[in-house]
Amino acid sequence: MLPLFLDVDGRHVLLVGGGSVAAAKLTQLLAVRARVQVVAPEVCDSIERAGVPITRRAFDPVDLDGMWLAVAAATPDVNRQVAEAAQTRRIFVNAVDDPAHASAFMGGVVRRAGVTIAVSTGGGAPALASLVRQGVDALLPQELSSWSTEARRQRARWRRDSVPIEARRPLLLEALNNLYRPSGQQERFGVLGASTGITRRRAKAKPSDGSVILIGAGPGDPGLLTRRAVGHLRAADLVLYDALIDRRVLKIARRAQCFFVGKRAGHQAVSQHAINTVMIQAARRGKRVVRLKGGDPFLFGRGGEEARAVVQAGVRVDIVPGVTSAVAAPALAGIPVTHRGVSSALLVVGGHDEEAFASAVENVAPATVTLVILMGMRRQAKLASRLIALGWSQETPVAVVVDASGPSQAVWRGSLQSLAQDQMDPDRERPGTIIVGSVVDLAVFEAEAGRAGGPADQVLRRTKKRGRGWQL
Repeated sequence: MLPLFLDVDGRHVLLVGGGSVAAAKLTQLLAVRARVQVVAPEVCDSIERAGVPITRRAFDPVDLDGMWLAVAAATPDVNRQVAEAAQTRRIFVNAVDDPAHASAFMGGVVRRAGVTIAVSTGGGAPALASLVRQGVDALLPQELSSWSTEARRQRARWRRDSVPIEARRPLLLEALNNLYRPSGQQERFGVLGASTGITRRRAKAKPSDGSVILIGAGPGDPGLLTRRAVGHLRAADLVLYDALIDRRVLKIARRAQCFFVGKRAGHQAVSQHAINTVMIQAARRGKRVVRLKGGDPFLFGRGGEEARAVVQAGVRVDIVPGVTSAVAAPALAGIPVTHRGVSSALLVVGGHDEEAFASAVENVAPATVTLVILMGMRRQAKLASRLIALGWSQETPVAVVVDASGPSQAVWRGSLQSLAQDQMDPDRERPGTIIVGSVVDLAVFEAEAGRAGGPADQVLRRTKKRGRGWQL
């Protein structure tokens, strides 16, 4: 489909049909000042009262003469007749709820302050188009009217000064920036996107019915949620949740709309800026917004960024800590991250960036701390090789805990060398935590494979009899 906006102001449009559906289309056409001619054997009262010309008979192809557009809101047989007659005259036809006989489709429309946004599913799912339209309408900023006025004013200036098209976008962004600089004091705040550079004045937080709550959902099992988190979820109007959130957790938020905004396979469903904007706009409309994150929101969860953006927008924010997998995953595998006489320090490192990982551990004396690596499943061999290159012993005990707290939790145990040689091979598409250090040998479940988190667990033990060193 080619999306177009048609100017039918003062142009003739034929409306075939006289029922309630036709009446709804008539209202839309009159709103854009089309000159509508209705053709139908009978018409409902609302069409009768509209004051438009009405021809009370069945459709005739000659009715299309002189028309710019036709809207068929009758039976499928009549719609087909309209479509066939319009085809020979090269007139576009919108057939209501009858895409087979349509060549033009009216979408769900949002009109706000001179800005029109239309959503179409090609006539195949009008109810979905309506839902998307409502969602888009909820996201539009309250300041759109002032933005539209400023954009029109700037356009007149650009045309007068012959400013090239490609130079106008940054100029418009700067002009919109100025709308928020009455005192000359501003703080970076991306309103239109991460790269736009829109700024706002720092706003003081003020009491409001709306708020944003950042909640840590823990490692997965809903039973590990805090009571405070459960209370906020039950009261939420909107929940924006990340990947790896257990569906059972979302069921707690029974009265809320829930939207996925996380990452899967490295691809982000929604940009960070868009997430911030949705939270802020919804809270300003009085909504109780829950931002639901796996683990703890302030540990590799970008919770700090989101909290700062919300506060800078003048919206009340609350933080509900969660059980981080950095501690929960080892614990569920029976591994203490600290132990008297073995390890008195814990270092939690992200493993998604190999260079950042190396920078974080290069000044740590080997085997002096327990090292917990998050987001490192796809790079586990390279990360282990880096540690060996930095002086860590190849025999340093290692454990990999996959799907911690879930029904399919699995635990692999071995050495740093076996990890570097890719001999520990859990499913890398599943979330996992890597534990490096002597505490791995203290696992309290070592003697009972079935107890390491549940009967579904797989505990792989080291054995001297096998070259690859593993046995279930």
